[in-house]
Amino acid sequence: MNSPREFGKVAVLLGGRSAEREISLMSGNAVLQTLREAGVDAHAFDPAEREVFELQREGFQRVFIALHGRYGEDGTVQGALELMGIPYTGSGVMASALAMDKVRTKMVWVACGLPTPRWETLAAGCDWGAVAAALGLPLIVKPAHEGSTLGLTKVARADELPAAYALAARYDRLVLAEEFVAGSELTAGFVGDQALPLIRIEAPEGKYDYQHKYFSDETKYFCPCGLPDVDEQAIRRLALRAAEALGCSGWGRADLIRRADGSVSLLEMNTSPGMTGHSLVPMAAKVAGMSFQQLVLRILELAHVG
Repeated sequence: MNSPREFGKVAVLLGGRSAEREISLMSGNAVLQTLREAGVDAHAFDPAEREVFELQREGFQRVFIALHGRYGEDGTVQGALELMGIPYTGSGVMASALAMDKVRTKMVWVACGLPTPRWETLAAGCDWGAVAAALGLPLIVKPAHEGSTLGLTKVARADELPAAYALAARYDRLVLAEEFVAGSELTAGFVGDQALPLIRIEAPEGKYDYQHKYFSDETKYFCPCGLPDVDEQAIRRLALRAAEALGCSGWGRADLIRRADGSVSLLEMNTSPGMTGHSLVPMAAKVAGMSFQQLVLRILELAHVG
């Protein structure tokens, strides 16, 4: 691993303009503090308050992206950093854009033979009854380009679909309805080509929403997840294949559901996961024997251009 001085002047991108700004500030400040404690010349940089091309003018040599959601996790800031030739953490332009788009992520996974719940895209004039009949009830309605369960609704009856669509459409022009899959919620992080231990999540009433993700102490996390090793290793390999299919690199996290019969479905891929006190990649890394500081430095070491 590089020594802290070898990284040069490092910008931690945090905040940003997405609906996940609050969580990004939490992630970014945790990363910033850890880098400074490790002796890295690290500085906070909020692209909502400063022009991103100031990074080049101010001589930054490497960037840790702690932005979540649009304008940070969707390939846009990655493209700007490519133009400036500044190495950055996480996936490149194409993979970031693909993974941020839940519909096109699913298209790629299906084309590669990887399992994901059935879905349909929605519009204001949909035949809601036909959507419910095609996917079954309950089902999930969510915006295609948001994370952290923002704008997501679990729909129990067809007549709830218009309101669920309206909520999701407040966040995004592209909205999808997804088959609801009952089972254990799992998350599979990776750093470089290393798959981290799985985490099993139990949220109150099965509702792993924005509040329960970041602010609740009622949500329970199990790592080790309790699965037999052969099953865990198979799911870890699936997560790495899912990341590879999208072209992801550096680090990330796949979210999955495991049914009672043992089959698994991929839900989505996160290319700039949270780094807060409730975050999952640091939790899994710790079980793998990697401290938060070691994790942050490893991710920074994997920074790239192209």
